[in-house]
Amino acid sequence: MRIGIDLGGTKTEAIVMDHDGAIIARERQPTPQADGYDAVLGNITALVAELETRMNQRCSVGIGTPGSLSASTGLLKNSNTVCLNGKPLKTDLESRLRRCIRVENDANCFALSEALDGAGQGHDCVFGVIMGTGVGGGIVFHQQLHSGAQHIAGEWGHNPLIPDGPPCYCGRRGCVETLISGPGVVADYRALGGEHSNDLPDIVDAAKNGDAIATAALNNLYLHFGRAIASVINLLDPDIIVLGGGLSNIPGLYTAGAEQAKKHVFNDEYRSTIVANKNGDSAGVRGAAQLWPAATD
Repeated sequence: MRIGIDLGGTKTEAIVMDHDGAIIARERQPTPQADGYDAVLGNITALVAELETRMNQRCSVGIGTPGSLSASTGLLKNSNTVCLNGKPLKTDLESRLRRCIRVENDANCFALSEALDGAGQGHDCVFGVIMGTGVGGGIVFHQQLHSGAQHIAGEWGHNPLIPDGPPCYCGRRGCVETLISGPGVVADYRALGGEHSNDLPDIVDAAKNGDAIATAALNNLYLHFGRAIASVINLLDPDIIVLGGGLSNIPGLYTAGAEQAKKHVFNDEYRSTIVANKNGDSAGVRGAAQLWPAATD
């Protein structure tokens, strides 16, 4: 039995996955980040204890986190759950749980889930994309997660796309994340003169109804997405690209966005496949459990 935990900013979800990849138990709790780091540790520890009591056995534990572990210090970095930044999350949880655990960035967990039993199943090289509040990615080769020597593999969201583009929280300007995330699309729509009360679903609906400003904002999204994902294709040449996060529900990414990518791929043909995820909101927590392989008989 494998426990997977998706540590989010607002909720923490935990599952038990059996040998065959079926989810046989699930628990969700609000993430107590307002109460600080120790409260988050306590919440995770309690979830593991609850699930192991229900299963009546000790389980492996994998955790998907916002941000990632520094390869040099072991401390968590780049997390939008800010109370975790600079903290030895893995070490502290191993002490509390009295076992080794595995911790990976949530986008890596998403990519692993989709590569093993999701939309990327059966493919040798899968690039999993998260496009939501932020933009992240994960790389899976031959069903094995590739985290990289510095634990930054797949972090395409902070590649510079427009040198003088919008400011990013990382301190740079024009990062991919500032242009094709949910907040990035909304900011562009408003800069074009759109209603400040409209959020992303409103913009998508308005574009469907022929609104010129909303259409222009989505066309910008497709343009920037195409350029950004083409750089990934040129570097990795993945068999398949699987989209997740809130923006993955925008149909134009798979048509107009793919057409834009085609313009920038350095090849005499375009065979890259961009698809929606299969495992939905469960992909991250499934991938966390799958950080540990299923036991063999």
